[in-house]
Amino acid sequence: MIISTTPTLEGRPIREYLGIVTGEVIVGANIFKDLFAGIRDIVGGRAGAYEGALRDARRQAYDELAYEAERLGADAVVGVDLDYEVVGTNGSMLMVSISGTAVRL
Repeated sequence: MIISTTPTLEGRPIREYLGIVTGEVIVGANIFKDLFAGIRDIVGGRAGAYEGALRDARRQAYDELAYEAERLGADAVVGVDLDYEVVGTNGSMLMVSISGTAVRL
């Protein structure tokens, strides 16, 4: 499955537009990750626990997008947009949403 932020794919003409597909993931940050990230913020450095959680959430959202596109018989998803939003009480959860247009090449 080709996934691209561009509206077209060079050298691969789009034959059919199949519709919008999405992938959404909401993840909660547990207390240990919060504590560790707080300590890292105080002493400096990167918050590896959050980076890993973000990477996993993004991968899951992409997988969900690709699954929906495959279900429609698509070869690719174009015009992909990826968004991050902090939700929940005191920003305790992270939402990753991705959307694009499923197409046949």
